[in-house]
Amino acid sequence: MTIRRPAVRPCESCPYRRDVPSGIWAAEEYHTLPGFDQETASQPLGAFMCHQSNGRLCAGWVGCHDVDNLLGLRIVQRWMSPADVEATYGYESPVPLFDSGAQAAEHGLAEVDNPGSRALRMIRKITRRRSHR
Repeated sequence: MTIRRPAVRPCESCPYRRDVPSGIWAAEEYHTLPGFDQETASQPLGAFMCHQSNGRLCAGWVGCHDVDNLLGLRIVQRWMSPADVEATYGYESPVPLFDSGAQAAEHGLAEVDNPGSRALRMIRKITRRRSHR
């Protein structure tokens, strides 16, 4: 297994991005985000991976949280190249992100049962992309 550094910018559908419409992912996805705000020992054991790119850390997850305290990153970095580890620890998002997983989750869950037209377009785009894999 190889895990790669985050993309240069969070995907256009990243749940951590402030400009992504609410409700594009399943509620369960949003419910995982606040867990990464906790003290290191209380965080989920896994890393949050990109929804769009196999094997890549989520750029929003890395950009939102203090990487020095991400338990999931500590666990998976053994499957990363030294260059990818270094790039991950130095990552800064070029787009605005929520200040915490809790904020991202609150935003994402707000319309999860009734996504708006912009969210529905994004959901269709994601569905098409995944069906071509």
